[in-house]
Amino acid sequence: MTTRKKLTFWGAHENDDSLVRAVIAGRKTVTADTVEDYYQGYGELGDGGYVAGDLIDVYDLKGRLRCTIRAREVRVITFGAIPEDVWRGETLTSAQEFRDVHVRCLPHLELHDGFEFVTLHFELVGVAG
Repeated sequence: MTTRKKLTFWGAHENDDSLVRAVIAGRKTVTADTVEDYYQGYGELGDGGYVAGDLIDVYDLKGRLRCTIRAREVRVITFGAIPEDVWRGETLTSAQEFRDVHVRCLPHLELHDGFEFVTLHFELVGVAG
């Protein structure tokens, strides 16, 4: 049975919906999180623990429903070996850019080559009203 879940894509500030717009445009098809955080919910609009087959309503930082995606695959990767489909799906230009972005976004963590991330690979199902 397909489960309906919720997810919020973060931005630089409350008006930054660039990641949601990239999903709607079909450019962003992957998101990554730490193993610990991936399986934890975060508030009313972030269920966490997404699995292949889940239908996921995507919200912006203002709590507006923007689109629905379907989880295709969940994979564990290491920080030292970022696959091309992951960095491209995150709309980045290289594995090094993936590392640089995540170091900036997660300054409280000591990211090293063996550090594990969970990647959620998804497809756009529909755009909200």
